[in-house]
Amino acid sequence: MTANTTVKYQVLKAVEEMPQNVTFEEVMERLYFLYKVNQGLQQVDADNIVSHEEAKKQIKTWHK
Repeated sequence: MTANTTVKYQVLKAVEEMPQNVTFEEVMERLYFLYKVNQGLQQVDADNIVSHEEAKKQIKTWHK
């Protein structure tokens, strides 16, 4: 999807691609996934990222 793709289009496309017997829970999980991916892409665009090396350092502190 391009950066110019609207949220409405993304939602409609995601729902259209799901099987006929999809549950509300599955729809909500898919929409939440798309939302989180979109948030991540916005963070990348804003240069709000952590390098791989920095992430590894941070993870090591979690195990203490």
